[in-house]
Amino acid sequence: MVYAPAADCHTRDLSNISAKIAIIGLGTVGTGVAKLLLDHGDRTARHAGRIPWLEKVIVRDLEKPRDVEIPAGVLSDNLEDIVNDPEIKVVAQLIGGTEPARTIMLQMLEAGKDVVTANKALLAEHGAELFDRARELDRCIAFEASVAGGIPIVTNIGQCLTGNQITALKGILNGTCNYIITQMQQHGTDYQSALKQAQQLGYAEADPTLDVDGSDTAQKLAILSHLAFGVRIHWQDIPLEGIESLQLRDIQNADRCGYRIKLLAESKLNGNAVEMNIAPTLVRKGNPLAEVEDAFNAIRVRGDAVGPVFFHGQGAGQMPTASAVVADIIDTVVGRTRLTFGNLELWSDAQSPRQMAPADTAVNKYYIRLQVNDDPGVMASLTSIIGRHGVSIASINQQQTQSDDPENTVQLVIMSHATTAGAIKAAADELKNSANIKGSPVVMRIMNS
Repeated sequence: MVYAPAADCHTRDLSNISAKIAIIGLGTVGTGVAKLLLDHGDRTARHAGRIPWLEKVIVRDLEKPRDVEIPAGVLSDNLEDIVNDPEIKVVAQLIGGTEPARTIMLQMLEAGKDVVTANKALLAEHGAELFDRARELDRCIAFEASVAGGIPIVTNIGQCLTGNQITALKGILNGTCNYIITQMQQHGTDYQSALKQAQQLGYAEADPTLDVDGSDTAQKLAILSHLAFGVRIHWQDIPLEGIESLQLRDIQNADRCGYRIKLLAESKLNGNAVEMNIAPTLVRKGNPLAEVEDAFNAIRVRGDAVGPVFFHGQGAGQMPTASAVVADIIDTVVGRTRLTFGNLELWSDAQSPRQMAPADTAVNKYYIRLQVNDDPGVMASLTSIIGRHGVSIASINQQQTQSDDPENTVQLVIMSHATTAGAIKAAADELKNSANIKGSPVVMRIMNS
């Protein structure tokens, strides 16, 4: 049997071979989902065994121009059109923020709907409450699109890799930050100019704070870490440093030393605890994570059986994210989501959740940049401070003082051997108070292999 595209299907009675779907929110992602459902009904029907029929789309403003042609009678501004229709079984809730998104999701679950969402902030903040309520009501929530856009990382961790104990996750989870860093790396662009370019291209919001300060990455890492390790950590408790203070000179220094800087999210087992961190990190050139450019995302997952597995793709954008949403819609229509949702017990007290390891016990190598007085004895003084805190120096590079430097300073780039975060912080704090240092030390992790 050949299925016609869903847009054509709206002119025919296909009630016996369709599953009625609703969308809440017709922004960037919602528009992409509507396009896929309306323009590719044959494709989605082939995978779902029936046509995912777009029955209703809820928006705030019915008069707003749209980039997709919605069939007559489908567009509405009244949520009750979904709530009161028992034939609508699956709702793609595609609005951002935590409220009214939380209230609306609870309303949909209580009305007997299964929910598909791309809202990572909502899950990171209210996942436990929403998943508990879904289980109580015998409903399910699918959320592949909430992390890394079109990369199927949630499904792979939650299903395909369940024969493993995941031991580590490392990833570039924010395309805005990666685009900015790529422009600085490849073109020598300063941070503010690169940010402006990202905003002009639509990669960054007018207020880019949640992207560049690492909050968006932390919300995604909290979700992935829960999937991989069962750890229930609020995203705001994850040690976090964004890219707002990233300077071009550090990118250039890293490049000369054979590294690229990435905003790296890391989560790994340490005994029965989980180490978690998000910060600009030096990644050795040639490592697949170092080669991720522009607005792309990537995640490296290590399992005890499979070893390292690498996922790379577009982590945001209309159609990549819509791809993940529609896949979740199909899985929910078919019934796969219900099986996995019940078995995974996500955000469930039935698990024995691991705790987050103390941040100061994490062991890494470090990059340290200092602007110091170019005077005799200074080097010995600084290395003495570093050594006093148990930090072993692997190398020191001194950049010659500029002849027109009124402060007569020199830049030192120090690479340490492996040490704890607590030791490097103590050393940096003492260095900051040294009369020989101009400004604050710049300290960044170097990614372990």
